[in-house]
Amino acid sequence: MLQQAYKGASTFISPYTKWQLCYKRIHICQATWSYLVTQFPKILLKMGANEVVNQQIILKNYISGLPKESDLEFISSTLTLNLEELKKSKAREEDVVVVKNLYLSCDPYMRGRMRDYHKSYIPPFTPGSVIQGFGVAKVILSNHPDFREGDLVSGTTGWEEYSIIPKGTSLTKIRYTDVPLSYFVGVLGMPGFTAYAGFFEVCSPKKGEHVFVSAASGAVGQLVGQFAKLMGCYVVGSAGNKQKVDLLKHKLGFDDAFNYKEEHDFDVALKRHFPDGIDIYFDNVGGDMLDAVLGNMKVHGRIAVCGMIAQTGVQSEQGIKNLYQLVPKRISMKGFLQSDYLHLHPQFLESTINFIKEGKIVYIEDIAEGLENAPSALVGLFHGKNVGKQVVHICDE
Repeated sequence: MLQQAYKGASTFISPYTKWQLCYKRIHICQATWSYLVTQFPKILLKMGANEVVNQQIILKNYISGLPKESDLEFISSTLTLNLEELKKSKAREEDVVVVKNLYLSCDPYMRGRMRDYHKSYIPPFTPGSVIQGFGVAKVILSNHPDFREGDLVSGTTGWEEYSIIPKGTSLTKIRYTDVPLSYFVGVLGMPGFTAYAGFFEVCSPKKGEHVFVSAASGAVGQLVGQFAKLMGCYVVGSAGNKQKVDLLKHKLGFDDAFNYKEEHDFDVALKRHFPDGIDIYFDNVGGDMLDAVLGNMKVHGRIAVCGMIAQTGVQSEQGIKNLYQLVPKRISMKGFLQSDYLHLHPQFLESTINFIKEGKIVYIEDIAEGLENAPSALVGLFHGKNVGKQVVHICDE
C-alpha cells in the first residue's frame, strides 16, 4: 500500500518516509474523530435520532466531613434531543435550552451542597441525582428567544455531557470570544467576580495600604492579590507549599508570601511580614489564621470573609479568641456573597478583560481532562492538590 501511494516514484521508501505516512494517517484519523465528537449531536438530529448517551456525575449519599471520590459516581443515561418531548416529559416549561457542556468549575462551596444541611444560602444536592456547578457550554437545541443553536453560554449547569436548562435560567451569553473559554468559570466567572466585589466593595482599599490574602494561590486569592497590586497596595499571601509560594512571588506579583504549613506560630509570621499591622485581610480560610490576623490588624482595618476552608470537615467548631479586637481597633469584618453585587458585574467584566488583554493580570488554571476525572479534581481541592483555579475540560466546542 505504501508503494502504491508513491507509484511512479522511487521503488525504495525509507523508514522515515514510512513513518511520515503513518503519522499523517493517524493525524487524519484523530482530526476526523474530533470532528465527529464535536458534531455528533447535530449529525444525530439530521438523521432523525431522538436520543444520545449522556455521561453524568451523581451524588450517592449525603456526606459528613471532607468529600471522597467514592461519594460520587460516574454513570451513563440517555437524553432525548426532541424539544417537544422534553417539554412534556422533563422540563415542563414553554422555553427549553439544551446545552453541551465544555468546561466545569470545581469550587469549595460545592462541599456544602453535598451535606444534608438546608439552612445555607443555596440548597443541598439531591442524592442519586446529577450534581450542579458553574460551567461553560454550547447551545445545541433551543426554543428560547434569547438563545440560539451555537451560542456559547456560561452559568449553572449539570456535571454531565448534556444538560437541559428550563427557561434558560442562570445562563448568560458569552460575548467575548478572544479569551480562553475556561476563563468564564474562573477569572471572568464566579471566582473572579467574588475577588472583585469582595476586594473593591467590602474592603474599600486605598493606595499604599497593607493587604494580606490567605489561600492566595487559589481561584479567588490570586486575583485579590493582583487587584490589590493594581491599586498600589503592599500585598502578602499565604499558601500551602513552596511551589505555590514561588508562584505568588515570581508570577502573580505579590510582594511576599509564606508557606503556612512551615509556620509554627501564625502571629510571629504575620508580625514578620506586617511589622506595622494589616489594613486589609481577605479571608479564605478562617480558623487559627483569622484569629492571628485579628491580633495584627490596624485601627479601622477591614476584613472580607469569603470562605473558611480551614474549618471544612472539622468535627468540633473552632472558636475565635481575638474577636474582642474588633472593638478597640474599630475593625470592620463582613461576610459576603458575590451575588450581593450583581449590579457591578458589567463593570467587572469590562475592566477585568482589559486587564487580561493588557497583561496586567495573570491567571493560573489547573485543568483536569475528561468528565470521568471530575470527582478526583473536586476532592483534590480540599487537600491542596490544585495549583490555581481547578477546572474540568469535558470537550472542545
